Amino acid sequence: MSMAEVTVRGAGVFGLSIAWECARRGAKVRVIERHAVGAGSSGGVVGALAPHVPENWNPKKAFQLESLLAAASFWSGVQAAGGVDPGYARTGRVQPVVPGGEALARARAAGAEALWQGRAVWQVVEESEAPAFRPVSQTGLYVIDTLTARLHPARACAALAAALEAAGSEVVIGDSADADGEQGPVIWATGADGLAALSADMGRPVGAPIKGQAALLHFEAHKAAQLFADGVHVVPHADGTVAIGSTSEREFDGLETDALLDTLLEKASALVPLLHGAPVLKRWAGLRPRARSRAPMLGAWPGRDGHFIANGGFKIGFGMAPGVARVMADLVLEGRDAIPQGFRVEDSL
Repeated sequence: MSMAEVTVRGAGVFGLSIAWECARRGAKVRVIERHAVGAGSSGGVVGALAPHVPENWNPKKAFQLESLLAAASFWSGVQAAGGVDPGYARTGRVQPVVPGGEALARARAAGAEALWQGRAVWQVVEESEAPAFRPVSQTGLYVIDTLTARLHPARACAALAAALEAAGSEVVIGDSADADGEQGPVIWATGADGLAALSADMGRPVGAPIKGQAALLHFEAHKAAQLFADGVHVVPHADGTVAIGSTSEREFDGLETDALLDTLLEKASALVPLLHGAPVLKRWAGLRPRARSRAPMLGAWPGRDGHFIANGGFKIGFGMAPGVARVMADLVLEGRDAIPQGFRVEDSL
């Protein structure tokens, strides 16, 4: 068995991205995963890398912006290293302007101009200027942004695992989760199970799992921008599929898909008539880890020397992954704390 300088527990997007960043900096990394690469919420189908609205700016939004801007380089590096395509493309996003929402949409366009560093735009356009693949708009107006991107979640995790193995690091799947499998500092990126373990250790809830349901349709729109309307994400992928997501369920019985997903699909078809009748290829349900702070939970595990937490990705884990990987590698490898305000473990205690 090769000796590892860093151990990462959990092979979801946070764990694998942090492992890759550590390996890229020359560390020997061992990833330990009980189930499978992308077994939890990171193995979903949606893959929407969408920004927060450009207003009421704060450290969370600034961090997300930097991470989204870094994503193209991050994922192209992963693909070059391991030879597996993560399905990343910065294709943008189209949203309908709701009745009474034009002034706010135009104010956000001005906000993007001031805050997005000239590297992406948020603009309001007439229906005649919108692409053919679009949701229904009651106002005839749309918001188009050029910052939003997409990737294929399961393939992105596979691409990270391949890059790690190509770099000489290990991804161990199964019950090799004993303490003697750990070498060096240990980063816990174990999703919903990790939130439960940390809550038990702290004697108070630090977060909770939120069930999500989504579906994958057979529909060719791989060059189209993704859509967002009335809470529904519609994400075209490069393989001739379109993902529809997602529900957010605080209370649930089991992890099966159910009538809530049927309702979501009906809603998507009404919002985007072009999707009517598209065959459903896959139905997915999983638990997404939501920290109490609603931001990623990053930093040292209180009271456990040499152990660290990277959790709470919830709906924005893939978009935040390049930035999370950077600051966690800074902390673990260099002792440099660049974790932004609101993202610390103690913020959810």
